[in-house]
Amino acid sequence: MPLTVATWNINSVRLRADLVARLLREEGPDVLCLQECKSPVEKIPASIFAALGYPHMIARGEKGYNGVAILSRLPIEEAGSLDFAGLGHARHIAGRLENGVTVHNFYVPAGGDVPDREVNVKFGQKLDYLTDMRDFFGQERPEKSILVGDLNIAPREDDVWSHKQLLKVVSHTPVEVDHLGNAMEAGGWHDVTRADIPEGQLYSWWSYRARDWDAADKGRRLDHVWASRDIREAGHSSRILRAARGWEKPSDHAPVFATFDL
Repeated sequence: MPLTVATWNINSVRLRADLVARLLREEGPDVLCLQECKSPVEKIPASIFAALGYPHMIARGEKGYNGVAILSRLPIEEAGSLDFAGLGHARHIAGRLENGVTVHNFYVPAGGDVPDREVNVKFGQKLDYLTDMRDFFGQERPEKSILVGDLNIAPREDDVWSHKQLLKVVSHTPVEVDHLGNAMEAGGWHDVTRADIPEGQLYSWWSYRARDWDAADKGRRLDHVWASRDIREAGHSSRILRAARGWEKPSDHAPVFATFDL
């Protein structure tokens, strides 16, 4: 049975509730994972989404910062929330569907502007968060699981507009890429998006700073869909809805989709 999962850093679920509603109406994923909701759970406009056929929601929220939520047209039960690096932030929520699939929704810290933990606390927190991801999934090897979210790292050379120019820019530095790769390897995760779209430049984020983001096209692939080893072959199509970056008052991220036969 096909299962379509989407992930989207919405950059305020209340401010952009109409964009979430548009995505649900026009694209109809079975499960939509949101990051950077910037809202306490009780203030997420869940009734709007329920009216569109998504009555199930699990979430972790904060006022004005972070926040993750999973909206589902299918019944889903909470399967835990992890506080990696001891930050006390709402950066992870997991849900289990009736078919036994566990969906992990992550919002990895961005890491600030300077890629040096000695002078930038936020960068150190990011590396520690990824190390804790590695250790957790190394000990609790995921089975029948999908991991999605804004992981705030563009790992491949063709995941950024200029590998050479971004090597010392947070989100594409070698130390971050190594940490992300270690977390992926420890859990036996596989990059579904790149399995389905193996070649070419591929982005899910374009800065608000660009006057014409589409023409400049200086993007990065910060948003990811991974699958555990036992269901990696179930993934059969992926796409990034670039058009959503051009919607009115958009998030700076575009939604990423993956469909699995499970």
